[in-house]
Amino acid sequence: MPRDPDPRPPAEGRELLLVGGGHAHLGLLRSLAMRPVPGLRVTLVADELAPVYSGMLPGLVAGLYAPEECRVEVPRLALAAGARLVHDRATGLRPAARRLLCARHPPLRYDWLSIDIGSVARPLPPGEGHILPVRPIGSLEARLAAALPASRAAVVGGGAAGVELAFSLRHRLGPGAEVALLPGPRLLPHAGWLAGWIVRRALARRRIALVEGAPVAEAGPDALLLADGRRIPCDLALWTTGAAAPAWLRETGLALDPQGFIAVDETLRSLSHREVFAAGDVAAMQAHPREKAGVHAVRQGPALADAIRRLMAGKAPRAYRPQRHALALIGTADGEAIALRGRLALAGRWAWRWKQRIDRDWVARFAAMPATPLTPMPAPMRCTGCDGKLAAPVLAAALHRLGLADGPDPPGDAALPPQSVDRLRAFVTDMHLFGRIAANHALGDIHAMGGRPLSALALVTLPHGPAPWQEEDLYAMLLGAQEVLEAAGARLLGGHGGEGAEPALGLAVTGVAGPARLLRKGGLRPGDRLVLTKPLGTGAILAAAMRGEARAEWLEAALAAMQQPGGPVGAALAAHGASACTHVAGFGLLGHLAEMLRASGCAAWLDAAAVPLLPGTREALSGGIRSTLHETNEAAVAGLVGSPPAVLLDPQTAGGLLAGLPEGAVAPCLVELHRLGAAAAPIGTVKAGPPAIRLG
Repeated sequence: MPRDPDPRPPAEGRELLLVGGGHAHLGLLRSLAMRPVPGLRVTLVADELAPVYSGMLPGLVAGLYAPEECRVEVPRLALAAGARLVHDRATGLRPAARRLLCARHPPLRYDWLSIDIGSVARPLPPGEGHILPVRPIGSLEARLAAALPASRAAVVGGGAAGVELAFSLRHRLGPGAEVALLPGPRLLPHAGWLAGWIVRRALARRRIALVEGAPVAEAGPDALLLADGRRIPCDLALWTTGAAAPAWLRETGLALDPQGFIAVDETLRSLSHREVFAAGDVAAMQAHPREKAGVHAVRQGPALADAIRRLMAGKAPRAYRPQRHALALIGTADGEAIALRGRLALAGRWAWRWKQRIDRDWVARFAAMPATPLTPMPAPMRCTGCDGKLAAPVLAAALHRLGLADGPDPPGDAALPPQSVDRLRAFVTDMHLFGRIAANHALGDIHAMGGRPLSALALVTLPHGPAPWQEEDLYAMLLGAQEVLEAAGARLLGGHGGEGAEPALGLAVTGVAGPARLLRKGGLRPGDRLVLTKPLGTGAILAAAMRGEARAEWLEAALAAMQQPGGPVGAALAAHGASACTHVAGFGLLGHLAEMLRASGCAAWLDAAAVPLLPGTREALSGGIRSTLHETNEAAVAGLVGSPPAVLLDPQTAGGLLAGLPEGAVAPCLVELHRLGAAAAPIGTVKAGPPAIRLG
């Protein structure tokens, strides 16, 4: 047995890396949120930000639950636990260097690693038939909805999950459809004869055909062919034939069981690498082999939390012994359920009520967590997008006193020839992602001017902490920025770093542009159409995320928008004859439009209903969530527009470009912008007259 590493309490802190948002890790994070461990930095790498609780998946398939009732919001839980969140997928491991390899993120360092990534579907049979693997379960409902309708359906797999999904599919498709369950050689292989008798009777009562005896050998376009030659008519099949291990584990050097799962001892630690833990379906306890079931993963969460606390205290983890017989509750999707435990089996409406209470309570325990870390935070929380940018009136007044407020373009982040400087305080805990967004934000003004970025200097701030932590954060942050800069044709030449209260990244970008293609904020002409190239809402969504009130799907959409490059978009606008252009950032759409109108000596009519919005923006604003820049942005345009909608004042991070285009160029330009992936839309018209904004 390998010697336990790090037997003494850590002197300067330890890094715990959690791979996967499985049930055990969710329980571990909840424990850390309730009782933090001093000196422990936790990072969660999760491919799904709102995983579905496996116990409620059949109810979701049946239509008994709404998707949001079955999901755990991982960003909110990570915030409550004080854990850093990396939205990515693990692809490999370098145990000797203690590095996790990811699909998009640079390798992540760890002192202790815990893997809870579940399992994958077993290989599908050959053929052209429409078969949906149940795994990954988070996307099953969307995949199933896209595959329906179907008049002849089947579920392949005879475990408890397959049986319950057969009941759910019957309820979903209605009485007019044919539904079959194909368990292979044996129905409920780990249960006794009583369970089999009860389940067979329940299937027959609901007119679900049970086809036993042989596995599926081939999937035809309109039927499943069994190994014994039988042909089962089928338009759609759910594949739930058991769990397989992720293939990348075979290259890690970790000890695995014969099926490829991570072999662990009674403390859930790897048999070969004692700094590695594993839980849930991906783990195989050698002393206590059990079938793969969510109930075991749920119970392993507290065991993992206890093991980490003991290691941080310099103690050995305690042994964890799983239940010999776990309770399985199989819902029939019509108000009843079958309860199985070992050789015992019972059925009735009471079992369904019991199942509902267990499942709902498990999800509710995460929804009831405090929305923010238990560590006290200064109030109010400041907007960190655009570095909590100074209010426009404050900036304008100071520049006026310096004699810098006159000229064809309002002074600000950008200057001529194309130069730009921007700084952001970190609003995500993934430093690589933050670096990418900060660089994209800093390039916005260069792209709005029609320029080509050449070089950049970085100004980095990192919190005080152990040197390994700072090194990893600095590397990840600058690598993210470098990736975006190089893709835009610019080089990161160097910079300066220092310590501060929170991570931040500033970039000074120098570019070049020929006089013939240089775009300014001034230059709008009456009759020009106003085109916006990205949806609004990052300010409200980031403010909601800071409070733990942003749904994962909102945050995913906002982060994706903030990473969309502006170079090709700016080039397309210039090529179609844009008269003026600006980068929509901290002053909000109205603030930046006001700058353009003042510089151009024009007015504008704005169609507020045509402005594209990110998912969740309306919900966040209607819930009273505002960026701290909101009020000052409203004050800055008070003389130009009356009572604007809140979204038009929302400060943007790495926002889109706002340009004036000749009427005849709008349609072809939009075609090109949409081809580039921009959610661009015409939102208004430039009018003659003194600077003013009329809303329609």
